[in-house]
Order: sequence, then structure tokens, then C-alpha cells
Amino acid sequence: MKLLLITSIKAFEKEIKSILKKADVKTYSYKDVIGYRDASSLLVQENWFANDMNEGEAIFFYAFVKKENVDMVFDMVTVFNEQQESLSSIHVAVVNIERTI
Repeated sequence: MKLLLITSIKAFEKEIKSILKKADVKTYSYKDVIGYRDASSLLVQENWFANDMNEGEAIFFYAFVKKENVDMVFDMVTVFNEQQESLSSIHVAVVNIERTI
């Protein structure tokens, strides 16, 4: 059993749900969150808002997933991210679960 963690901008919610469905992840939880980006190191030309801290609507998914389904999620997210023209992408992490009840 693995713990799958997914974060992205809110706009990708529908695509993430589709990926999870295709990967046969039938049970998951998600929550709207606020994402922060420290833009203090950006050049003035790159920082349109002239603010060091930018925040935006984001989403966080988590699910306990069988090992064989994790690779399917990673593969589909990789394909999705490669097709994006924007700077935003879907981020995925997996954590080993040693014990569960």
C-alpha cells in the first residue's frame, strides 16, 4: 500500500479526477488549498504583480493506492504535464506505508 499525494492548481481538478479514475483509484480525498509562491527572487519583468508573495487557488489530493496503480498515475501525470503550455503542472509524490488498519 502506498500513500499518493497530488497537488496542482485548481484548474486541473477535472483532469486529476480523470487520471485517478483511469488508474483505477476508486477512493481518494481532496481539499481546496491556497498555494503560495515566493517571487522575491524573480526579476521585475517576470513579477507582474510586483509582490514578493503570490497566492493562488490550488488543490490537494491524497489516496491509499495499491503499488501497481501508482505507476499508472505517474505515467498519466507525466504525459499530461508534457502537453501543458503553461508553467503550471501536476505534482505527484508517493510514500511507503508500513502498517495500516
